[in-house]
Amino acid sequence: MTAFRFIPPCSPIRAKEVPAGDDWLHEVKFDGYRVQVHNVGSRVIIYSRNGHDFTERFPSIAQLLHELPAKAAVLDGEVVASDADGRPNFARLQTRRYPPVGIRLACIQRPRSSAPAAGEAPGVPAGPVGALRLSLSEPFANGLALLRVAEQRSLEGIVSKRRDAPYRSGECRDWRKVKTVAWREANRERWRLFERG
Repeated sequence: MTAFRFIPPCSPIRAKEVPAGDDWLHEVKFDGYRVQVHNVGSRVIIYSRNGHDFTERFPSIAQLLHELPAKAAVLDGEVVASDADGRPNFARLQTRRYPPVGIRLACIQRPRSSAPAAGEAPGVPAGPVGALRLSLSEPFANGLALLRVAEQRSLEGIVSKRRDAPYRSGECRDWRKVKTVAWREANRERWRLFERG
């Protein structure tokens, strides 16, 4: 792999209900900037979801990913800034007064072991504001239970993914996102923009 050509990301469709059945795994949807990272040799490029170069915007993340033990990698993830309680805070990310807490990667290659049990709270690690870390979104087996926990914590929502579906560029029915009522109420203007889009 020698090129840094942007790959249109896999985009979940909006859904009103969480899909049921053992064919699906579910992850927390964190409120941040969707990014695609290309790490090739000694270079790292961070693209926005639309293919714009965000490398200079997030130099600390570029440095963190440069240290990954891989000769070449393409990562699809979310840059997230957190508040003092460890909850994602999109407004903090926009102000750029604080460095992003880290990048959370979508789980694309699934482990063969079963996902965590329903009702177990998803980890939203708290830590010092401004600390930088790289983490993997943990898949859960029970989407309704995960959505309830996301609602209680005022998180953005969840993303459900077919367990055996390949990663495809563009809008994909194998990935579905459900927003929480709490997030929609707290982000009414942003939600109206999403609805018009």
